[in-house]
Parts: sequence; structure tokens; C-alpha cells
Amino acid sequence: MLLPVVAILVGLVVLVWSANRFVNGAANTAKHFSLPSLLIGILIIGFGTSAPELVVSVLAASQGNPGIALGNAFGSNISNIALILGTTAVLAPIAVTSDILRRTLPMLTLATLAIAAVLWNLAISRGNAVFLLILFIIIMGWTIRQSLKDQKRGKQDELGIEVDQEYSNLMPLGRSIFWVVVGLIMLIASSRALVWGAVSVAQSLGVSDLVIGLTIVAVGTSLPELASSIIAARKGEHDMAVGNILGSNLFNTLAVVGLAGVIQPLNVEATVLYRDVGLMLGLTASLFLFGFGFKGKQGRINRWEGGILILVYLLYTGRLVSSLLTG
Repeated sequence: MLLPVVAILVGLVVLVWSANRFVNGAANTAKHFSLPSLLIGILIIGFGTSAPELVVSVLAASQGNPGIALGNAFGSNISNIALILGTTAVLAPIAVTSDILRRTLPMLTLATLAIAAVLWNLAISRGNAVFLLILFIIIMGWTIRQSLKDQKRGKQDELGIEVDQEYSNLMPLGRSIFWVVVGLIMLIASSRALVWGAVSVAQSLGVSDLVIGLTIVAVGTSLPELASSIIAARKGEHDMAVGNILGSNLFNTLAVVGLAGVIQPLNVEATVLYRDVGLMLGLTASLFLFGFGFKGKQGRINRWEGGILILVYLLYTGRLVSSLLTG
């Protein structure tokens, strides 16, 4: 039992480190080839924080562990909103802009409803997985088009500005490519160690790998979102703090689950639909409620609302841990 636990801990640490190296290397490489800052932010940095979820879920699916593949994706979505966004709001209340309400939240709601519809028969076939990937491509294409339109109209884009500031001093191209390659290799290696450890712990405790995926693995792979959201909120970049979370959830729901399903069709426990996806829908809906301002005031996720989100996460996790302890 000790070796699998060590594999989980070391795997998580290396996973987060290698994801950061991979994203930095890829962003620097893209800047060298003059890719627009906005696209670097959306395509590389915006979804780069979801690289751990992607690699872990794809690897778990290919090895015949659908519980970890789905638990990692859905558990990360729940922890992103309830734990990470809640913690960020407690540390620094977050203003929710109209663009978030008009664009990103409706798209995430659509994606969550789509996954609920796909899971209604308690299975994800390759056809369903392809549908999720096509929906993801359509949403991403629309997002990029709208962002580029806004940029042409002279509308200030915080993401593009942040990319320009972050990568004003480029590392040499050779070093950038080196970190892309090394980061990717370490992502895969650490993911293998993490999946092996998680499966071994689940078998030792006599619980489903779904519970391990929803708890330990999901929280661990969500650490990049926690760091980036807290930093953004502290800087007053509220769009980025919320955008990091919602973008990651969109990626997890459609791209991560879609790729895992294409590699290996997945059978799904009924509790995933009613408990986990249901909570994902509820948390997404709560952001609409928090985001709408009343009496002419801008919508905000205040400290007490952040506390509610954290409480929801603790209750949810308590239920999962009790099932883990009782086997």
C-alpha cells in the first residue's frame, strides 16, 4: 500500500511541474513563430492548465480504468467551481463581467447538458465521444472568432495583454522546444505513475476507482487552476480568474471525456449521472445567480458566496470519503 501512495504523491507533484513546463515552453515557442497573443492565451495557456486532466484520463481509459478517466474529469470540474473558485472568492471577491454571463457560462451550461444527455444511457460510445469532440471544436471556433472580432473593434482583451506581459522576455527557441518535449514526456510518465497508484489504492481499499478519481486524482490535477486563479484574482484580473475555471471545465467536459471515449468506450455508473453531473449542473447554475448584479450593481462572487461553494464541496467530498471508508 505504501508504494502506490508514494506513486500518487510523486506523480501529482511531477504532473503539476511538467504541465507548467510544457505550457511555458509551448507559449514561448508560439511567440517565436508570431502566433497572436490572444490565440496563445486561448489555445495554449487557457487549456494548458487542463493538460494533467487530459493525459491522466486518456491514459486511464486506454488502460481500461474508466472510473478514473471520468472521475478525474468530473471531479476536477466540481473542485474547480466549488473548491478553487470558492477559495479564490474568499481570498479576494471576484467581479463577474457581462461577457462571462453572455458567452462563457452559457457555453459551459450547454456542454454540461450535452454530457448529461450522452450519459443518459449510462455509457459513452465512440459515436457519442466524437459528438462531444465536434461540439468542443464548434464552441472553440466560435469563441476564437468572437474574440478576434472584439480585438479588431479595439476592445481591450485582458488575456492577450496578460500573455504579452508574461512572455515579454522570451526564452531561446531551442530551450522552449526542449521544455515542450521534456514537459510532455514527464506529463506522460507522471500520469502513468498516478494512474497505477490510484488503481492500486482503490483495489487495496476495495472501492471503485471512480471514487479515487473524483477525490485524490481530481484535486491533484486541478492544482494548476488553483494557482492561476488565485494569482489572477489577487492582481484584480477577475475575467481571467473566472475564465480559467470555466475554460478548464469546458475542456474537461467535452475534450477530455470525448478523447477518453474515442480511445475506449466507457460504461458509466448511475451515480455519475445523478450525483456528479447533477452537481456540476447545479454549480454552473449557481454562477449565473452569483453573477447577476442586483439594483444596478455588478455581479460579484463575494466571500460569503465563496464560503457556500466551499461548504458544498466539503459536503460532497464527505459523502465520497464515507463511501471510500465503508468500501
